[in-house]
Amino acid sequence: MKWRDVREIAMALADRHPEVKPLGVRFTDLHTWVVALPGFDDAPDQSNEKVLEAIQMAWLDEVED
Repeated sequence: MKWRDVREIAMALADRHPEVKPLGVRFTDLHTWVVALPGFDDAPDQSNEKVLEAIQMAWLDEVED
């Protein structure tokens, strides 16, 4: 997975952290969790607030479905 794989990252986060409310996660924690996902293979410093927000919103969509 790369930072651009927003939907795939969101699904992985939903599976890995089912008890977590996505909007309650700080971006610093979200960044750490994404980088720690199995299969994530991108440079940690290539994310930004826009990417993290997109992941957070996709994760929210995932858990609301």
